[in-house]
Amino acid sequence: MPRPKAEDRTTLLDARAMSRALQRMAVEITELAGTEDLVLIGIQRRGVELAQRIARLIEQGEGGSARIRCGSLDITLYRDDLETVGPKPVIGETHIPGDLSDTHVVIVDDVLYTGRTVRAALDELADFGRPKRISLCVLVDRGGRELPIQADITGKSVKTSPGDRVDVLVHELDGQDQVDLIQ
Repeated sequence: MPRPKAEDRTTLLDARAMSRALQRMAVEITELAGTEDLVLIGIQRRGVELAQRIARLIEQGEGGSARIRCGSLDITLYRDDLETVGPKPVIGETHIPGDLSDTHVVIVDDVLYTGRTVRAALDELADFGRPKRISLCVLVDRGGRELPIQADITGKSVKTSPGDRVDVLVHELDGQDQVDLIQ
C-alpha cells in the first residue's frame, strides 16, 4: 500500500516578518486613503484580527489623533458555493460601524486566491450603504484568480499551485503569528 505524500511546509512569514508587513500595509493604507473617512472591514475569520491590528498601527502612526472605525464581515450567506458548505453553515458576526456612505472602506483579508471571497464581500457591503471608494488589502496574494479582482495593498505575493494551501496564523486565535505555504 503506498504511503500518503507528506506535506511540505514552508514558512512565508514568521512573527517578525508578519509584523513588518502589517506596519508597511498600515502606512500604505494611510497614503492611499488618509484617515478622515477611513473604515477598515475585516473578512471573518482572520481578516478581522488583521484589520484591528492595522487600525491600531494607523492610530499609533498618526500620534493618536486618528480614530479608525473597524468592523467585521461574514460572507457565508453571500458565497456562490453555499450549497457545498453543508445544510447548516456556521454564520459568524457581521458588524458594520455606522453608515458607510461617503467613506473609504478598506476590506482586509488574510489570503487572496480566486477572488470569490472578495466578490461576496462586495455584494454584502452593498447592503450597508454606498462608500465613495472601496479598496482591498490582503496579507498574502497567492495568485490563481478566477475573477478580475486584485489587491490595492499586499503584504506578500507568492505564486502557488492549485493544490497548495496558505495557512495564516494570528496570535489572537492561534497563539502565534505565522504564514505557511503547504504543498
